[in-house]
Amino acid sequence: MGWFRSVLVSLALFGVSVGSMPARAQTEVDLALVIAVDVSASMDADEQELQREGYAEAFRDPLVQKAIRDGVIGRIAVTYMEWSGWRDQWVVLPWTVLDNPEGILAFADQIARVPVHRERSTSISGAVDRASQLIAASGLAATRRVIDVSGDGSNNDGRPVTAARDEAVAKGLVVNGLPIMLKPPSYAYFTPDLERYYRDCVIGGQGAFLVPARERTQFQAAIRLKILREVSNAPEGLPLRVIPAQSPEVHIDCATGKRQ
Repeated sequence: MGWFRSVLVSLALFGVSVGSMPARAQTEVDLALVIAVDVSASMDADEQELQREGYAEAFRDPLVQKAIRDGVIGRIAVTYMEWSGWRDQWVVLPWTVLDNPEGILAFADQIARVPVHRERSTSISGAVDRASQLIAASGLAATRRVIDVSGDGSNNDGRPVTAARDEAVAKGLVVNGLPIMLKPPSYAYFTPDLERYYRDCVIGGQGAFLVPARERTQFQAAIRLKILREVSNAPEGLPLRVIPAQSPEVHIDCATGKRQ
């Protein structure tokens, strides 16, 4: 698996697409989006399957496809990245321009084929840093640049998550979150108040928000809402909470993962 990820990373760095249209230098898009998904040890196979299928189904959704085409430019660029420890990030699907239903569905199918695997540690800071690098090296001229972080635990590896978040925001990036809270409090990797942790410590930038996923039945709807909001900035009528970033007040210990 390691050599396969290395090949994918190399393809991504050179702007080569796997089975779809690649982003090229100075391509103008409404949105440059890094989907950064947690594959750390706390994410069991069932959660990973839900996470992967949730993102695939989001791009299959007609409302999401319409929102992409209805943008000012009418196209976005997306890359799909997995992460765990601070040294462990893998670009599974490189930058891909989405501007028509066929290409969007092909991208969704590629997400659905991503194999499930697990790695050690949880470094949200490493994920944000790597996503920021991917955006900087993309060659895209994007109206909005967003890092979409989903995960089920707090930062316990690498530098402080707030430092990574603040550096990304200073570059004009937006960090949004999908805290996954499906496990019972008795679970060994359980993080209390994960929703508040993401709100205070992870998300940031103009218009940043999080969508909590507390039940398996809501999981795909939460991801759909998150992608739709990122693409269109105005997804109304979905029965889930969208929680905006609240700063500068911080109500939780952002180093809780390291202490655990």
